[in-house]
Amino acid sequence: MGRAYSDITFTPTVREVQSEMGSREQYAFLDAMSERGDALTPREAQFLTEADHFFQATVSEAGWPYVQHRGGPKGFLKVLDPRTIGFADFRGNVQYLSVGNLRKDDRVSMIVVDYPNRRRLKLLGRVELVEAGASAQGDAAIAAVSDPSYGATVERAFLIRIEGWDWNCPQHITPRFTEAEVASLTAPLRAQVQKLKTQLSEAKAALAASQVPSASAAPQALGDGPLALTIAGVRQLTPSVRAFELRSADGLPLPAVIAGAHIDLPVRLADGTDSTRSYSIASSPHRMDAYEIAVQREAEGKGGSVAVHEGFTLGLRLHASMPRNLFSLAETAHRAVLIAGGIGITPIKAMAHALAARGQDFELHYAVRSRVLAPFLGELTEAFGDRVKVHAKDEGGRLDVDALMLGLGEAEHVYVCGPLRLIDAVSLAAKSAAVTSSRVHAEKFSADTARPGDRGFVVHLARSGKDIVVPKDRSILEAAEAQGVRVPASCRIGNCGTCATRVVAGKPAHRDEVLTHAQKIDQQLMCVCVSRADGDELTLDL
Repeated sequence: MGRAYSDITFTPTVREVQSEMGSREQYAFLDAMSERGDALTPREAQFLTEADHFFQATVSEAGWPYVQHRGGPKGFLKVLDPRTIGFADFRGNVQYLSVGNLRKDDRVSMIVVDYPNRRRLKLLGRVELVEAGASAQGDAAIAAVSDPSYGATVERAFLIRIEGWDWNCPQHITPRFTEAEVASLTAPLRAQVQKLKTQLSEAKAALAASQVPSASAAPQALGDGPLALTIAGVRQLTPSVRAFELRSADGLPLPAVIAGAHIDLPVRLADGTDSTRSYSIASSPHRMDAYEIAVQREAEGKGGSVAVHEGFTLGLRLHASMPRNLFSLAETAHRAVLIAGGIGITPIKAMAHALAARGQDFELHYAVRSRVLAPFLGELTEAFGDRVKVHAKDEGGRLDVDALMLGLGEAEHVYVCGPLRLIDAVSLAAKSAAVTSSRVHAEKFSADTARPGDRGFVVHLARSGKDIVVPKDRSILEAAEAQGVRVPASCRIGNCGTCATRVVAGKPAHRDEVLTHAQKIDQQLMCVCVSRADGDELTLDL
């Protein structure tokens, strides 16, 4: 809320009630704000131009408010300049209630709602009604708010001079979606259904032709881990992110988890190779009936996420690892600053649930390209309200990590998960702000990308007697798995040490973040998920 909006809405009587109810002090700062907030910023302007409806209220001569719904295609509400918005008024039911009210009192109040992203903007302004054909200047105003592709005759233009605006709390806005939005969200699921139908049809045809039993094209179970799970639910969170609900396959209680835990799930890659991928458990750690994970499909990735999206279907049995935790909340009482970038929200979401259950204070900063592409955003804002701060790139909302670290209290801890560039930015800002490393906790969601100068090399496997070629854009672990060599692995990004392997000969180029100096030098260990050869060949104890 800006000063202009509070000056108008916080009348003496309203302030009197606030004082009686004990809330006046929390709004007193608005009276001293230098920025009045009576002009639209690019964020508000973009929001308004993307609206397909709004509600407006005018006041009659008798003092009664009249609320009217206005709708049209996206873009029907025009932003003419930072202080002026407008729209075309067509001939409707010819009651002219709003027009009549505005001739006596030009004040208007508006609420513009974005249901999918649970946002609403309130505006106060004064209306100028410009009748069609009244003057050349009026015709220019009509042209500015009209849509040439819409054939109806414009009777007048509503030109609204903004006097104040306020972003309203998103709590209790029920997400609703247009047909186009539903179609976009469900397109991946519908494509998968069609693919499964085709596979089923092909399997039936093959069975009929051969007259012998045919195995299903899709596996009934994957993996050999100790924890038997069944996929009990699938939901599309965004066009590229899908959530999976995992329940116990044998009826036994699920192992308890703490916030930040992950689980290693078996996947079958497109080339038929069986592998594992590590996914954070995003559901509340207090939920005992199921785990929920969320997976972002990376078409240009290494195949794991695509395999999950295409192969993880309802009823599939997964023999997974037991949950592990390399990214847990500090045990001491503290205030937490949670930072998530994109799909990095998964462990951060679980942490928010845990902190709320403990009664600990926290704030969650969520950096995303767009609210529409932000997994779990609606659930988070509904559960935690204004403790969730969204920094959407398409709205010009940049997360200022330097300011965040400089404002950190002495007893506050930071938890960050997301792309490497976000984690690096937080780490550098924390160091610059003299925040001790013990108060900064991070989990990355991907390994370092290939570095300039990386090249292929040969690895000799001492125990299996195999020689494998490791391309410049693949890891030793991936190359070994492609040759049928099973290597214990979990995180695949150099964080956990599960894949640590003894070096028999050659010099490794270490890129992990878990092995100690002694483990690397004295025990001659290397993490084959990220580390490479410093030369043309290595010999490993595999």
